[in-house]
Amino acid sequence: MGVAVVAVALAIEFVDELADGTKGAALPLIRADLGLSYAQVGLLISVPVLVGSLIELPLGLVAGQGKARHRLVLAGGAVVAGSLAAVAAAHSLAMLMVAFIAFFPASGAFVSLTQAALMDAAPTRHQQRMAAWNLAGSAGAVGGPLLLAGVLAVGGDWRTAYLVLAAAAGAALVVAFICSPSRGETGLRAESGEEPEEERSSVRAALRALRQNGVARWVVLLEISDLLLDVLTGYIAIYLVDVAGLSPAEAAVGVAVRLGAGLAGDALFVIVARRVSGRAALRVSALTAVVLYPAFLFVPSLPAKLAILALLSLTTACWYPVIQAGLYSSLPGKSGIAVFLSSAAALVGAAGPIAVGFIAQQAGLTWALVVLGAAPAAVIAILPRGPRSRFRRVKR
Repeated sequence: MGVAVVAVALAIEFVDELADGTKGAALPLIRADLGLSYAQVGLLISVPVLVGSLIELPLGLVAGQGKARHRLVLAGGAVVAGSLAAVAAAHSLAMLMVAFIAFFPASGAFVSLTQAALMDAAPTRHQQRMAAWNLAGSAGAVGGPLLLAGVLAVGGDWRTAYLVLAAAAGAALVVAFICSPSRGETGLRAESGEEPEEERSSVRAALRALRQNGVARWVVLLEISDLLLDVLTGYIAIYLVDVAGLSPAEAAVGVAVRLGAGLAGDALFVIVARRVSGRAALRVSALTAVVLYPAFLFVPSLPAKLAILALLSLTTACWYPVIQAGLYSSLPGKSGIAVFLSSAAALVGAAGPIAVGFIAQQAGLTWALVVLGAAPAAVIAILPRGPRSRFRRVKR
């Protein structure tokens, strides 16, 4: 597997998370510009994920391998760039919703299929590859709020930031096209030098897979863990503005603190993933989050609140790479089914931001975010059993 091809895959993830990080920081500005309520913000976060995941659902089953999969990746990249430009041009909730809905399934083709190819190419190193993938994504997520802050500093607005994102996605698409598989090649190859054989994917095969090897637990964990990852991040900026009393620009810096600490945690886990069982790291992290998350919500001091947020983000950095790697490893040779199940789970998980938005409308944002505090305990309860030894050297 060529280093250049892996670098392109990580760059695609970087750009995708750059867009996501910008969106989280820009939500207060978008809400003020378009006059949105909390409930409408919740819909704006959830509906694109819900509808996008529904559209994305068949991708893992129909994408196949090699050049067929790569063509879908390129098509997805083109729509990603176009949808980001459409967000910049939106002047109503409906227009903005359509643009975000277009973005999510396109991102699934551009990003999720690239991730699946990366996992197929290294079937014995899923945890390490996911750690590197997550680090690239976190770097993009940190860059998003900083991009917005930089655009605001030079006199631009959130629309200008989205035009920059569209240009970045276009650049990633061009690089991916240049690295397209040549005739007779299939792009990312397995470490053995041969293309991995994947069982023919179908809905029936995916349903069968749910009944084996802890697959269902990993799928459920993906969405439960997301409550304290992307869902919380989506509301951080609004929370800091409406509850903590920061300005939108200061809230963008607060989001950067959240994501910057996560980035540090991701960088640390790249090293840790070579030596420590992912299950052990996940269990210790969840136990720590049980204490840190309530403290973040209810400590009155703003500096202390941001410090706790940084610690929380640092300790939960391993959640996604461990759980996603666990799903791929529980489905050897079936990366398409893993993509399908992840998309199916996202349909259910999309209810999370909607629920937070409507609870916030009735009881206030702080109490709405209290609901997310159940996630760490649920992670501990659902985590599949691993080796008895809590810490073990992971195969390099």
